[in-house]
Amino acid sequence: MSMAPRKDTRSPAPHVADSHDVIRVHGARVNNLKDVSVEIPKRRLTVLTGVSGSGKSSLVFGTIAAESQRLINETYSAFVQGFMPTLARPEVDVLDGLTTAIIVDQQRLGADPRSTVGTATDANAMLRILFSRLGQPHIGSPNAFSFNVASVRATGSITVERGTGSKAVKQTFTRTGGMCTRCEGRGSVSDIDLTQLYDDSKSIAEGAFTIPGWKSDSWWTVRTYAESGFLDPDKPIREYTKKEMRDFLYGEPTKVKVEGVNLTYEGLIPKIQKSFLSKDREAMQPHIRAFVDRAVTFTACPECEGTRLSEAARSSLIGKINIADACAMQISDLAEWVRGLDEPSVAPLLTTLGQTLDSFVEIGLGYLSLDRPSGTLSGGEAQRVKMIRHLGSSLTDTTYVFDEPTTGLHPHDIQRMNDLLLRLRDKGNTVLVVEHKPETISIADHVIDLGPGAGTAGGVVCFEGTVEGLRESGTVTGRHFDDRAALKETTRKPTGALEIRGATAHNLRDVDVDIPLGVLAVVTGVAGSGKSSLVHGSLGQRSGAAGEGVVSIDQGAIRGSRRSNPATYTGLLDPIRKAFAKVNGVKPALFSANSEGACPTCNGAGVIYSDLAMMAGVAMPCDECEGKRFQAAVLDYHLGGRDISEVLAMSVTEAEEFFGAGEARTPAAHRILGRLADVGLGYLSLGQPLTTLSGGERQRLKLATHMSEKGGIYVLDEPTTGLHLADVEQLLGLLDRLVDSGKSVIVVEHHQAVMAHADWIIDLGPGAGHDGGRIVFEGTPADLVAARSTLTGEHLAAYVGV
Repeated sequence: MSMAPRKDTRSPAPHVADSHDVIRVHGARVNNLKDVSVEIPKRRLTVLTGVSGSGKSSLVFGTIAAESQRLINETYSAFVQGFMPTLARPEVDVLDGLTTAIIVDQQRLGADPRSTVGTATDANAMLRILFSRLGQPHIGSPNAFSFNVASVRATGSITVERGTGSKAVKQTFTRTGGMCTRCEGRGSVSDIDLTQLYDDSKSIAEGAFTIPGWKSDSWWTVRTYAESGFLDPDKPIREYTKKEMRDFLYGEPTKVKVEGVNLTYEGLIPKIQKSFLSKDREAMQPHIRAFVDRAVTFTACPECEGTRLSEAARSSLIGKINIADACAMQISDLAEWVRGLDEPSVAPLLTTLGQTLDSFVEIGLGYLSLDRPSGTLSGGEAQRVKMIRHLGSSLTDTTYVFDEPTTGLHPHDIQRMNDLLLRLRDKGNTVLVVEHKPETISIADHVIDLGPGAGTAGGVVCFEGTVEGLRESGTVTGRHFDDRAALKETTRKPTGALEIRGATAHNLRDVDVDIPLGVLAVVTGVAGSGKSSLVHGSLGQRSGAAGEGVVSIDQGAIRGSRRSNPATYTGLLDPIRKAFAKVNGVKPALFSANSEGACPTCNGAGVIYSDLAMMAGVAMPCDECEGKRFQAAVLDYHLGGRDISEVLAMSVTEAEEFFGAGEARTPAAHRILGRLADVGLGYLSLGQPLTTLSGGERQRLKLATHMSEKGGIYVLDEPTTGLHLADVEQLLGLLDRLVDSGKSVIVVEHHQAVMAHADWIIDLGPGAGHDGGRIVFEGTPADLVAARSTLTGEHLAAYVGV
């Protein structure tokens, strides 16, 4: 007689593996963190908040994500690690419970002229395979549809060695690429205005070149032309013979010897094309970009009509669509087209491509096209493009780290982003989000609020717990959490209008609009509705409109090395150096750590770097200058009782007082410091490396720098990016001061507090991509709320509680 097995009804003891349910951080000291200790629950959504510069990114990205990445890299062999970026262990005492971290930050996608949305997301790679299999006529492999692959043909003899003998064999190599030969896959061709390159009434020796950086004694450029032997350096350019002009403008690369040094002489046109035009315009420094805008005219390539592809690649069709047509489609339409293809031989490819394209639509980027240059995406769009490859992932127990994922999103789109974050969490992942928007903070399972201030006044955990606990905590974030800006009772009257007629850039549909001047005007609408196309595309071409200059402050990243700091970036160091030089009777260059005054041991870096191959490099304070960056002799010179290193260690607020009166009074420096204080950066030290600034701090630093430019119209692209709720109030005060001083301020913005504070609102929509591009409302915020005829009106009414 058989017996049924008996069940053990006792509850099993918890498995030890289930006890690791938190990420423990003890004693974190990265950047401004002050021995921060937190325990972050796993498989939950944790939001980190606090004023801009309080240490959020230092904790999440600089500590948790950085250590996870470093530990993963250490699992590879030393040989492989030699090819990977070396990462130092963050300054932290204990870091337990880490899982693999996937970082989705706001770093712009590469601005290479050949990088597009399609190439950045692998959608183009799948399309190329699809056309190579189904396209008629068949023209070749996937490379034949790539605008990054040139066609190559080569014939020659190779020697094959076998056994004791060798034999010459004739070989022919052919590779069919899809690159347009005229524009080399860039989609545009350039025409150079020679009058912007040189003054033909002068000789090379007299300084004929007007190209940025080409000084008369420049070794690698001007002297190569002057001493090459091809040209007479003392002869005015307009008197050159035909041969001299041909050599000057189009000469082939030729080795020449200049003062015993081997250099390459090359014609001016190809040299300009290689040194300036090989880079994407968006990646250029401002003064180089201004020169290129003056000297070069870009037009769509007449041979490929801007598609970047060869005629053969465009001749292969699936139905009536070629690959250029597919890439130019709005992604939501392309997804429909792919779903309509019924071809069992490529079914797995169609499924994967369809899922990728559907992810674009799901994440709110269905209005993009695959041929959109990646350098033109905003920070928020770039972040969402990076999210696409993670949406359908089956990975669990992974840590996802997001940096303000709602950046660039209309309130209508924020709910969709919230749903995506919750879905990642519900799969069993740990989701860490750095965020300021109350709509996203409110869905958190756990909140960590850092502060209480920014910079040296921050770096402390002010609150840790639930959203309800945050509301009652009394911290800066808690106090402002339920703040709602009220609609203006009275609005300013325009002093004029900026007329835009027939705007058709990107998705704009022959838009006519009058943007009022002398007021705070806000241009809003869902992401992809055409705001930037209207403001930057149409307004940018009218910089002389109404007799006023346009000062445009976009979301482009601040470029700078670890030697760059607020003093160098804003130009503040120039008047400070001159003031030191004047008082002490020496050269200004002595007071630059990048010039004559630099410590000879560390070359003005303040630290000595030791490269340890595949191990993380070590940075030690310089023994010679003790990290002060200057020679000892330079520190003997004083201004107002302070040496240059002590001045650079001052905060903006201290320096403003120091340079405002007494022996150190320097009006030029005081003006710049006043602008930095106006944008809320009074706590920054003048010598703090730019690489340590947060996103919000960099945005405000750029704003302070541009405030000095002479212009009647200020155009700001989402100035609230990276700003805490408390910081937004200060920004609104600054915008008011600009308008009250006689400026016209036009803001592209989604933040409801800025909309409520506006004098005039222009709302684009109703949707994104080809569903947008129209003006759906013009008027005051009160009229928009009363009408509630648009998505923006509905959300603004809910925000102000009407």
